[in-house]
Amino acid sequence: MPKNKTHSGIKKRVKVTGTGKLLTQHSGMRHNLEKKPSTLTRRLTGVKEVAAVDAPRVKKLLGR
Repeated sequence: MPKNKTHSGIKKRVKVTGTGKLLTQHSGMRHNLEKKPSTLTRRLTGVKEVAAVDAPRVKKLLGR
């Protein structure tokens, strides 16, 4: 039986913590940052936890 491959797109975007939480960046921080207010860009910095409804799908893509 061959091994399942980890989805290379999701492994670049999601980090798994030691307790099993899935962390990802906020959306909307890739481009057009000059037009966005600094209050919005400050709010979007850092990481957030993947939504509970999406977690099983993301874990499957990561091979967990």
